[in-house]
Amino acid sequence: MIASLTGRLASKHPGGVVIDVQGVGYDVLIPLSTFYRLPDPEQSVTLHIHTHVREDALQLFGFFSVREKDAFLLLLTVSGIGPKLALSVISTLSVDDLTSAIRDDDYKVLASVPGIGKKSAGRLALELKDKIEKISFVADGLTTKAAIPSNRAMDDALSALVNLGYKAADVKDVLKLVMAARNGETPLQDLIRAALKELAK
Repeated sequence: MIASLTGRLASKHPGGVVIDVQGVGYDVLIPLSTFYRLPDPEQSVTLHIHTHVREDALQLFGFFSVREKDAFLLLLTVSGIGPKLALSVISTLSVDDLTSAIRDDDYKVLASVPGIGKKSAGRLALELKDKIEKISFVADGLTTKAAIPSNRAMDDALSALVNLGYKAADVKDVLKLVMAARNGETPLQDLIRAALKELAK
């Protein structure tokens, strides 16, 4: 099993990366929280890896922090939640927000994740109530990156939100409103979080 990968960041997009390790390119699926923290292409990067094996496929899921990976693995223990949905949870909610929502039985926050309805939110909170504290509470040291050009931010945010399951047309309208309210320039992380809040209304 692959536990981690260190290599050259060959390419990246909001849903995944290709890491070149001594000439071998590994296609790795990632949450948005990891995407925000990636270096520029061609730079060295290390990701913590979960190797998911199915009868018809072998998939790699990568995380910038051990904490994200731990949360992802806990989510996989919940009945009805597979890797794709678990990745959507980690993309939509920070580990702190996820922990708080489960601890406080905040179904509304949990149900804000695309693919998680009220029943799933209740099951998630019930099954993880006694397990969520196992996630280490070491701060990730996440820092918001500087604002990036609006067109690129729009494209990246659109791709990220469509990957989460939202309709492109709905996402475009919301992103335009958010960009207008912020005078056109905003960090990608803030743009996506603001759009998620609007889409959850």
